[in-house]
Amino acid sequence: MPNVFGTPHKGAEPRHEQVVFCQDEASGLRAIIAIYSTALGPALGGTRFYPYRSEDEALADVLNLSRGMAYKNALAGLDHGGGKAVIIGDPAVDKTEALLRAYGRFVQSLNGRYYTACDVGTYSEDMDVIARESRFVTGRTTANGGAGDSSVLTAYGVFQGMRAAAETVWGSPTLRGRRVGVEGVGKVGHRLVEHLREDGAEVVICDVSEAAVERVRARHPEVEVVADSHALIRTDLDVYAPCALGGSLDDDTVPVLTAKIVCGAANNQLAHPGIEKRLADRGVLYAPDYVVNSGGVIQVADEIGGFDFDRAKSRASGIYETTKRIFALAADEGVPPAAAADRLAERRMSEIGRLRAILL
Repeated sequence: MPNVFGTPHKGAEPRHEQVVFCQDEASGLRAIIAIYSTALGPALGGTRFYPYRSEDEALADVLNLSRGMAYKNALAGLDHGGGKAVIIGDPAVDKTEALLRAYGRFVQSLNGRYYTACDVGTYSEDMDVIARESRFVTGRTTANGGAGDSSVLTAYGVFQGMRAAAETVWGSPTLRGRRVGVEGVGKVGHRLVEHLREDGAEVVICDVSEAAVERVRARHPEVEVVADSHALIRTDLDVYAPCALGGSLDDDTVPVLTAKIVCGAANNQLAHPGIEKRLADRGVLYAPDYVVNSGGVIQVADEIGGFDFDRAKSRASGIYETTKRIFALAADEGVPPAAAADRLAERRMSEIGRLRAILL
């Protein structure tokens, strides 16, 4: 069975600084924390709560995601390395105060090498509980001094990346009159729909959750709904925006993709290395996921020093220029945008990371 979470496209096998297996039998906690790099500073990345079929599947996912966070944080201009955590279980059934606090104890034990935040299956309210046991938690509720839901700037950043892609393909940084397919209208996807409709785009959506679809339709009855992701990717689109789980771009979907641009919030959208070249060969402009979806991590990183929404939004606006820079580099060097993004991220990690060798 294919890995529905996707795999990184960055070539060599990941080499992580630290991987911690966390278990607390009394609360039922089973978690893995992966720190890929602290070259730019403490690792930062969310905690995913998901019913993995096995520990091996959970490990593969957290290794992929933590590596992606290192590249994401580097290109977002943050002084943070890359990390991620996964809790194995069904959040609707297994999530308890005791389990979250037990997890917080493990985060605290890393002494600031890893800052956690929200991800799939976890929310700002959960971060408040984890923070009762650890100082190294961000993405908290506004009532507790946090930035609140990081999906706000995640969606905003994806929209900025999409504007940059539209300018590259069609000469104007707008989606007005374009037909955009949004796969997944949950925490981020439904906010992206808001930006798209405000900009005058036609929107087609799908989601496994009927409630999520109805929430969007209640606000935007003109939005078209298709049955599933297979139908969406074959629909006549100008832009395809994957905003659910990763791996949606694979050997089966790329040949039938009608869109000229792929730009969405999902992590690890490319199912395996080589997909980025197949997209380029078909004339499809791919906006690297970890570049355009970095608005959320910009938001939670800003919270660590005392959150200011306008400052965080201003930094997230920079995703537009970063994405354009990546497209320009890709054209100049004759490589897919994913490869150009990787080169820029690796360059920053190397150039800034080496400064740690300078004694103060």
